[in-house]
Amino acid sequence: MKKVERINVIMRYINNRAHFTISEIMREFNISRSTAIRDIREIEAMGMPLVAEVGRDGGYFVMHNSVLPDVRFTNHEVKALFIAFMATRNQQLPYLKSRQSLTEKLLGLISENQQEDLVLLNQILLFEGTNPHNPDLLDLSDLPHPMLETLIQTLLKDSHLLITIQEEKETKSYQVYLLHLYREKSVWLIECFDLKEEKKKIIPVDLLTDVKLYPVKKGGSKKKILEKLSKQAEAINLVLELGPKAIAQFKKYHPLKISISYTNPYQTSALLKTFVDVKNSEEVAEITSWLLFLGRDVKVREVPEEVLKGIKDRLDLYGQ
Repeated sequence: MKKVERINVIMRYINNRAHFTISEIMREFNISRSTAIRDIREIEAMGMPLVAEVGRDGGYFVMHNSVLPDVRFTNHEVKALFIAFMATRNQQLPYLKSRQSLTEKLLGLISENQQEDLVLLNQILLFEGTNPHNPDLLDLSDLPHPMLETLIQTLLKDSHLLITIQEEKETKSYQVYLLHLYREKSVWLIECFDLKEEKKKIIPVDLLTDVKLYPVKKGGSKKKILEKLSKQAEAINLVLELGPKAIAQFKKYHPLKISISYTNPYQTSALLKTFVDVKNSEEVAEITSWLLFLGRDVKVREVPEEVLKGIKDRLDLYGQ
């Protein structure tokens, strides 16, 4: 661990403790006594109000009601943060009001040389969703749905919710336990467990008109809900290995209930596991068309006979 990183971690470590000793710092961070003392002195010089206790069991404690000094970032950490922020254009981020304001504050934390690097990165890097003609523009589509922040604020209190949605001309309310809030294909989605029907639902946030807390005592505990979901889990009958071309196709379009797990750190190979209801002819037809859409960069480990027949029939039709 580099010195700057170690000092940042030590600062957080000692700030969360009422009392600490040099020996504890040595053991926790695997450093020598002299290094620990130098780090503590540098932290004191940065402004952290440490008070030393004299005696055989003496150590240090942080004065109460004091503010931590600014955390220092390495060059690579600043670039990583900035690039991550660039990559979120048109992602409808919650709490986002002004991308320009956040960017200016990030630039204000670093030196002029680092600022020049970030400006250059902003000019040469383009991500999905970026307008190449106006890369710095905050598009209206970048602003989050107004109910998204309300949903998150409520979730921070509890996951048992009473949600109201507008479906065409009908308003419906559901008592749910929210499992995940995620964004897929430019849409924020709620994955939840319907406490009344006792089954999983996926609901677009765009349909939300109201969100309220729902009493936990009426909805069951998280443990019981997860147990019910595990019992309802379908047996996997479609297993595929995806190469880079198939992964690119997957990112363009995939059914909501299907996800992949990458099998290498470069995300050039992945494993897809899912359940296909072979009794549902519409689902079989949809999966058949989608598998053909993925292309040839796919290795099949397991596939239902009904789907395999559908693929063969489709290929025979194309060959005529």
